[in-house]
Order: sequence, then C-alpha cells, then structure tokens
Amino acid sequence: MLCVFDVNETLLDLAAMDDLVGGPELRREWFGLAIHTVLTVTATGGYRDFAGIAGEAATEVAARHGREVNLAAIGEGLRSLPAHPDVEEGLAKLREAGHDVVALTNSPLATAEAQLQNSGLAKLFDRIFSAEQVGRLKPAPEPYRQVLDAYPGKPAVMIAAHDWDIAGAQAAGLRTALLARPGVRPLPGSPEPTYTITSLTELAGVL
Repeated sequence: MLCVFDVNETLLDLAAMDDLVGGPELRREWFGLAIHTVLTVTATGGYRDFAGIAGEAATEVAARHGREVNLAAIGEGLRSLPAHPDVEEGLAKLREAGHDVVALTNSPLATAEAQLQNSGLAKLFDRIFSAEQVGRLKPAPEPYRQVLDAYPGKPAVMIAAHDWDIAGAQAAGLRTALLARPGVRPLPGSPEPTYTITSLTELAGVL
C-alpha cells in the first residue's frame, strides 16, 4: 500500500506556534483563516503559495486582535514544528510492514523538506510531494494525481487530520484514513472515510 500523508496537524503539532501567534485560540483562528483562503483559491481555479497565505492570515488575525506578528518568526516556527508523539512509531510500523510512505502537502517543497528534516521524520519517508509542483492546492485533484502518477497501479490511501483533505482524496480516487485527533470529525454529508483512526500507531494494524 502507498501511504500518503498530509503534514501540518496530521504529522506535526501546530500547538508549538501558540507563543508566536498569541495563544491556542488565535492559532486556531489563524490556521482556520489560512485553510479558508486555500479552499477559496482552489474553488475559484487559482493557485497561491501556501507559505504566503499563512503569512497573510497571521497578519490579518493579529490585526483583528490589535497585535503585531513577526512573519520571519512565523516562517521559522512552521519549519521547526515537532511531530505528534504517535507519529514516529506509527510511520516506522508502516515501513516495517512493507508499505511505501510519502508526504503530500500544500506547503512549498522546500518548506516541507525542512519541516520533515527538522522534526526528525525525513528518514521515514520515501518521497515528499508538494502542491507547488502542480500549481494547485489540495483539495483540488491535481496534487493527489501527481502522487498516483508517480506510483502507477499501486493502491493508495491518504492519511489526514483534515476533513477537506479526506474529501479531496476520495474524489481523486484514493482510499482514505481520517486521523481523528481531538476535535477532528468527518465532513458532514461526505462519504465515510475508508478508515478512521485515533493515532498513527493504529494504522498499520488496519491496512
């Protein structure tokens, strides 16, 4: 099985950004605005660099709350996020079971490579794919298809802690595994994910 992983929030813990953006509530508002922008840009047929979107969202949320934000620190923070506690063991189990493990992220490729290197996870991935390479952001079909095209004929499952990412992967023909981290639930009205797990250490056992 080809296991295709989202990166931010799925593998890496954005809670590490709290001090940079003003606490957990503002961090959730910031990332929610960034994803809202991604979905709008994608739905209207465009493409924008995700790092730029994240910076603009941080500036906007800070302004809403009468704060200032250090965009250089935000960028460095995103490149230095720690992995969730279950991730390294879960990825190792998948590799031991013979599965291929790749990443697919909306972040620019250089950012994704830095993230996985800095978190200590890079050694557990066969390849890293970015939406930047096809000029379309997930959940548009092109990012998922570039992975399928790189592994022709191999069954693939998208693993993500985002309902919109699961929906995009389903529409592109992948199996899906929703990583139900705290507060994560399936997208209402969408087909059920192929699998629902609460930690990555469960994944090897259900594939």
